[in-house]
Amino acid sequence: MANIKVTLPDGSIREYDGKITVMDVAKDISEGLARVIVGAELNGEVVGVQETIDRDSKLNLLKFDDDGGADIFRHTSAHILAQAVKRLFPNTKLAIGPAIRDGFYYDFDTDHRFTPDDLEKIEAEMKKIIKEDLGPERFIKVREEALEYLQELGEDYKIELVKDLPEGVEISFYQQGDFVDLCKGPHLSTTKKVKAFKLTSIAGAYWRGDEKRPMLQRIYGTSFEKKKDLDEYLERLEEAKKRDHRKLGRELDLFSMHGEGPGFPFFHAKGMTLWHTLEGFWREEHNKRGYYEIKTPIILNEQLWHQSGHWDHYKENMYFTNIDDSDYAIKPMNCPGAMLVYKSNMYSYRDLPLKMAELGLVHRHELAGALHGLMRVRSITQDDAHIFMLPEQVKDELKKVIELADYMYKVFNFKYHIELSTKPEKAMGTDEQWEMATNALREAVEEMGIKYIINEGDGAFYGPKLDFHLEDSIGRTWQCATIQLDFQMPERFDLTYVGKDNEKHRPVMIHRTILGSMERFIGVLIEHYAGKFPVWLSPVQVSILPISDKYNDYGYEVADMLKAKGVRVQVDTRSEKIGYKIREAQLARNPYMLIIGEKEIQEEKVSVRHRDKGDIGAVKLEEFLQKIAEEIKEKN
Repeated sequence: MANIKVTLPDGSIREYDGKITVMDVAKDISEGLARVIVGAELNGEVVGVQETIDRDSKLNLLKFDDDGGADIFRHTSAHILAQAVKRLFPNTKLAIGPAIRDGFYYDFDTDHRFTPDDLEKIEAEMKKIIKEDLGPERFIKVREEALEYLQELGEDYKIELVKDLPEGVEISFYQQGDFVDLCKGPHLSTTKKVKAFKLTSIAGAYWRGDEKRPMLQRIYGTSFEKKKDLDEYLERLEEAKKRDHRKLGRELDLFSMHGEGPGFPFFHAKGMTLWHTLEGFWREEHNKRGYYEIKTPIILNEQLWHQSGHWDHYKENMYFTNIDDSDYAIKPMNCPGAMLVYKSNMYSYRDLPLKMAELGLVHRHELAGALHGLMRVRSITQDDAHIFMLPEQVKDELKKVIELADYMYKVFNFKYHIELSTKPEKAMGTDEQWEMATNALREAVEEMGIKYIINEGDGAFYGPKLDFHLEDSIGRTWQCATIQLDFQMPERFDLTYVGKDNEKHRPVMIHRTILGSMERFIGVLIEHYAGKFPVWLSPVQVSILPISDKYNDYGYEVADMLKAKGVRVQVDTRSEKIGYKIREAQLARNPYMLIIGEKEIQEEKVSVRHRDKGDIGAVKLEEFLQKIAEEIKEKN
């Protein structure tokens, strides 16, 4: 047989006589490496260590921490979970079980209602399967054979998946011991590698995400190579539970959700104070940068959404109504309204760039099972802006938006990374337009020296985009800002400006948000700060706590002085002991507590407590006023 050349990431080449496997190459490099790899990229495709190499190839061996490595590990973990469930509850039908970020899940159809106690039993069975040292083995069947095989197994959901595949395609299965699953793979070489795992929760999930289809039971889990990493992850999960914005939203009286309006949040007085403070910061920074604020209607004629392209690409997520025998849609996005505002005037090239900002309320039909507090809602206030510009201004304007996002995120102490999302399958416009737009985004971030990740095929239907993924204080990421470059809508709405040649020309357009949506960003902030907002953002910045009723009048005098400086104050005049009042203010996460008694009145001072630092001591009232005013101004 001819030699097979295997090229490694460092450019080195290894030659072999005849067919070999990925594991053979790993062992040839080092026995230690062979023990830790979980799979590989073979000619750009992620494969298992059992995969055969029968031609000249490029090979990148994957460890758990490499991109794709944890997915292989956790996909095998999902199969171990499914095998354990089938052993314990034999009449269960299998749906799907993918690896996901930080873990895996599997969806099941069974008459048995899973409970937390069941998770312990399933975990015990999983440990047995792991000890059995089962090696997942792949086998292939043609479509018709696969359907017959699955019918014998009684796996109705798998049958539906196979029926959706084209005629003549080969269907991949994996078997480990007494368990078989329809699966593309890849998998670990043995179940015994999955030693550190935990089943974390049970949830409901509609089959294929369709609320008209059966409701399945989903079991979530996670797995790691090392117990230490699992323990750290579980600690983060516990911390995340404490920070859950739904729980803190109730405790801090910020917002509530009600069955009368599923997916539509109700903001309370303190929540609206937080909202307006955030909105004020947003408005101030946009005013500095030359944005004009507009407001467009929530309901617009259906024809507008055909013109914009949303009808063809987004109508399943829209709400509709009929007014005066005409069809209307409740807007899912603000951009068509901004197009009409632009068209209401004639612009010269001297007027561009024109920056229209809008805190616009949009509505999107999210599935009931996907709703999640403020993170996934049906009414969304987007901090939108639409920038209309000359072609030669595109790169500079992109950089300015990136700089604005960077500045605003630093105020909240967020780190972030950027993803460049490219043309999706269903898209408007020519390949040439998409290439121009994608290159402009790429060049802007590269010239700013910012690293980015390519996210193939995830652009908006009208243009590529940059997405900003924020990292919060416990390491989770949240997608917030998006910058989308669009050549399509200016054309669809026939937007023009008068150029230097006195002829009409087509502007280029940026769609962008910085916070993403007010609702979701507030949810992220609640969890990021665990409800302990910085002073400038806190709904109540100072709690004034008189020791007894006879000091209430002085408490109100101090409150008036603070309010005159723009400080948000609450005076606790309840007939309770001071220790109780302090505990209540601590639970409310108010940054400062001013304790007032006879001594403070005589010396014209206040005794200051900080929610984290504790007792700071007595200070002159004027000194405290200056300190907190500066802290609010600087957004420390």
